[in-house]
Amino acid sequence: MSRPLEWDREGQLWPHRQNSCFVESDGIRWHVQQMGLAGASAPRILLLHGTGASSHSWRGVVPGLMEGFRVIAPDLPGHAFTRARHIQMTLPAIARALWDLLDTMEQAPDLIAGHSAGAAIALQMLRERDVKLPIVGFNPALSPFPGLAAQLFPLMAKLLFVNPLVPRLFAGMARTGNGTERFLIRSTNSLVDAAGLRCYETLLGNSTHCRGALAMMANWDLDALERLLPLIESPVMLIHSDGDVAIPLSSVRKAASRLPNAQLKVMSGLGHLAHEERPEQAAAMIKRFCAGN
Repeated sequence: MSRPLEWDREGQLWPHRQNSCFVESDGIRWHVQQMGLAGASAPRILLLHGTGASSHSWRGVVPGLMEGFRVIAPDLPGHAFTRARHIQMTLPAIARALWDLLDTMEQAPDLIAGHSAGAAIALQMLRERDVKLPIVGFNPALSPFPGLAAQLFPLMAKLLFVNPLVPRLFAGMARTGNGTERFLIRSTNSLVDAAGLRCYETLLGNSTHCRGALAMMANWDLDALERLLPLIESPVMLIHSDGDVAIPLSSVRKAASRLPNAQLKVMSGLGHLAHEERPEQAAAMIKRFCAGN
């Protein structure tokens, strides 16, 4: 499918659909889900998904947070139902765009939780506004790939992005048989539920979404973020899983050691999508961390 995803069609199957809205901010039309506590005094938590995913990845975590937070979960630029034609898909640009969105919504967060690339964006957001907020990072992508991969990965992403056929070919493969399920198992070592799999089939079967994910990968500069880590004084909890085949535990340990105020928790027997495999546990860890900060 080469056309953008349409909310009145593909969005019919989206988890928590009744809590969705669309917000125009600085040239971006954001799809945002808001739920949980209301009122100016309610603590706000911003949930940021990873590359190639969407707000649906928090579907199981949100119910465990709604009684204690006002939950804000957007689709990142170029992903799912968020339309962004002119934004540079760099880490700082996405962080600034999210602050613009929050300013437009008048929803300043009290805590940010991110998965994979979403964790990197969360930390970058602190530097963009020079604020001090607690951060929770699930299976965080915070350090460059080691050795030769550090040079090859960005180059390959750029080459794939500039080839207009690649997103369509990728989307076509995802729509073939059990292509999406096989891809998720191979790339994440995680088993997601039926609702999550339907969403990933929709996302990965759409070439516009795939192009957005490739654009983010092509412009990612984790070397710059790694140099920023020692300057981030906010309390940070990094949560990784020992079955993650996408991001090695060693790289997360390294990132945790560079952050001045970080703790590392390891979830056993789970893959890269640990927060989707054990959403109740993920929500409980967020609440405990918030209660201590």
